[in-house]
Amino acid sequence: MPAGHFVYVPAILLFGLVVGWILGSRAAADAYASELRRREEREARRRAKADQIPADR
Repeated sequence: MPAGHFVYVPAILLFGLVVGWILGSRAAADAYASELRRREEREARRRAKADQIPADR
């Protein structure tokens, strides 16, 4: 095995970790934003439904 492998292989592994970290954090942020939107929409539907129910019930 050439000596370059002792530099190349760890560098590629480190590069993969960095790229994975970046892509993973973006995916997590998107999932969090999606969940917040879903909760807000669910709350808005619940409020709209509550407004439609007559008060004398």
